[in-house]
Amino acid sequence: MRTIAHWRLRTRTFELGRRTLVMGVVNITPDSFSDGGSSLDPDRAIAHALHLFEEGADILDLGAESTRPGSHAGGVDPSVSAQEEQRRLLPVLEAIVKQLPRAVVSVDTYKAETARAALTSGAEIINDVSGLLWNPETAGVCAEFGAGVVLTHTRGRPEQWRGQPQLAPDALMATVRAGLVASMETAKAAGVAGDAITLDPGYGFGKKFDENYALLARQAELLELGRPLLAGVSRKSFLGRTLAPLFGDKDAPINARENASLAAMTAAILNGASIVRVHAVRQAVEAARIADAILAAC
Repeated sequence: MRTIAHWRLRTRTFELGRRTLVMGVVNITPDSFSDGGSSLDPDRAIAHALHLFEEGADILDLGAESTRPGSHAGGVDPSVSAQEEQRRLLPVLEAIVKQLPRAVVSVDTYKAETARAALTSGAEIINDVSGLLWNPETAGVCAEFGAGVVLTHTRGRPEQWRGQPQLAPDALMATVRAGLVASMETAKAAGVAGDAITLDPGYGFGKKFDENYALLARQAELLELGRPLLAGVSRKSFLGRTLAPLFGDKDAPINARENASLAAMTAAILNGASIVRVHAVRQAVEAARIADAILAAC
């Protein structure tokens, strides 16, 4: 299902396809959907990042602005300015780079100013959840630094996601494919090397509940675009909705979605993902080993 590919970062290169890489999430925000600001304090965020690294994270993904559904991320007047984003982010990033020189750090941002500051401070990857839609200048910054880039498919901005029309599976796949192709073209036009790009289908990013399952089932079709896939399904709301019958017909709370996250993550690996973005690293590392063993036996 997966093919061997190389992902060129700022100072190093990953070989993808033989073993699933695990990206551990470090949210430095007061309003993240997944952890409610538990790592907003810099010292706690740093300690959390070190813990994830010890548990086996291959990449640490730092984010300082929430893109949960309904937020104002990506707009003309975003809820978090570039200055505030950097105030939260840079002390944590700089401490991680200093204490863990071997760590590969990704920064979850769509802002060109923050991308520049993060790459200057030692980040290897810019993880743009808008696929360069919200700030095309970010592409030029990534090209200038030779950074690795994650391009995510999203439909509209977070405050628009709940109102997106439902798409049939074929239309959904065509939409995701077209969006990712457009993002790659924007990146390459700015000078980003093709082998610096990894693609993320964008689970939950403007997709309705059932659409996420259709996308997961057909995710491998996106390998035809010629770049490795990253899947971020951890703790997403569509998982909580599926578990609702077990929780009195209410969506399962965030802290009760870990088993479902592992199940969806395993499905993503078996359907072509080379990298998974997760909150619980140790469990993900173990589950990924099993999925990798299945793929190796094919």
